[in-house]
Amino acid sequence: MVNGAMGEEIAEDRSEGFGERLLGVLLDRAPHLPPQLIAPLIAEEVAMIGGRDVSILLQDYAQELLVPLPGRRLHVSQPQPVIDSPAGRAFLRGQAVEVPQAHDGVRMYLPLLDGSDQVGVMALTLNAVGADDRRLLRRLASLVADLLVTKNAYTDEFFRTRRREPMSVSAEIQWSLLPPLSMSVPQVEVAGMLEPAYRVAGDSFDYALNDDILHVALIDAMGHGLDAATMATVAIGAYRHARRVFIGLAEKYAFMDDAISLQFGPDHFVTAQLMQMNIATGAMELVNAGHPAPLLVRNGRVVRQLECATTLPVGFGGEVPRIREHTLQQGDRVLYYTDGIIEEHVAGGEPFGEERLTRCVNRLGKEPSEGARADLRRLSHMLKRERGGHTSDDATLFMIEWRGGAADHLAVLD
Repeated sequence: MVNGAMGEEIAEDRSEGFGERLLGVLLDRAPHLPPQLIAPLIAEEVAMIGGRDVSILLQDYAQELLVPLPGRRLHVSQPQPVIDSPAGRAFLRGQAVEVPQAHDGVRMYLPLLDGSDQVGVMALTLNAVGADDRRLLRRLASLVADLLVTKNAYTDEFFRTRRREPMSVSAEIQWSLLPPLSMSVPQVEVAGMLEPAYRVAGDSFDYALNDDILHVALIDAMGHGLDAATMATVAIGAYRHARRVFIGLAEKYAFMDDAISLQFGPDHFVTAQLMQMNIATGAMELVNAGHPAPLLVRNGRVVRQLECATTLPVGFGGEVPRIREHTLQQGDRVLYYTDGIIEEHVAGGEPFGEERLTRCVNRLGKEPSEGARADLRRLSHMLKRERGGHTSDDATLFMIEWRGGAADHLAVLD
């Protein structure tokens, strides 16, 4: 706690210089601390500005709850639902939420953003909140997110907090492969979901933004369990290697095809959607290697499938892929999905099907949008409810929203 003299000094000094000193102390101390002491250090620094009851809430793997990180000096409460809670609103919208307390102060919920990917939420209580406090807390939250992401590489503590049920080995492998679940820049936003979160095996996705070109791959390795996870690992590794040597879609497909066929033989394969898009113009190229065609969503409704002549799945060997070009309009969304979404059986034994998927997307489009990440999460949970809560096969969703705009990234700094 802050002593009386220190409290009076802080109350009188909410200056930019004080905030910079506070963040500087955190930056200086954090690199030398073990992961388990990062959260107590954050709580200590928040106390320096009069804050109390600090909680660090991390998203669980099913994206249903924000789970408090345990630790000395942290306020540990019950997990908060992503839907219908102040913490969830801050998390989904990427904006601070303030809740006046009945007896004393204001409870602040600050999104923890690593770049544009939501890590979780930091919650704390202040007696009063002014403009300087809000500015300082935004910067503090950004620094806390960076620290959590950095220290996550050195510990299992954050993983154990996020895991709400036992996870299969194949799912452990798949989660370790993934890039951040979302990315947002002025021209484009992307988001992905994996189900079942704790048992996924053969599904995966990958993306990268290199200059003005967005590269995306969505894959589904045949089979289940470790065999499927191993194939998916090789497929994603081959895709990343090919992407990083600046080759086109046809060469990416061929490289992945060689890797799977040489490693696993002719009886194994991986279906895939490969895409690259110019985020300045909306021009995109597609290769469909045995996958369901993605859906074009415009003004909240499915307009059509983005057709592409089907190429053999990755691993069958030797085929020249067929590339299809499309051009998006500003505001368009492209929804990719694996066959586990539409082949899940519902009541009566019928497959869920593309028609039901389309109806769910259109139903979601009637509601106010909260951004691609939040909307995709809502769609995933809606689909799960429609399937009776069951996900017997891997079911993956990936969404791209093209916003258009200036191609010059430096324009956002002007």
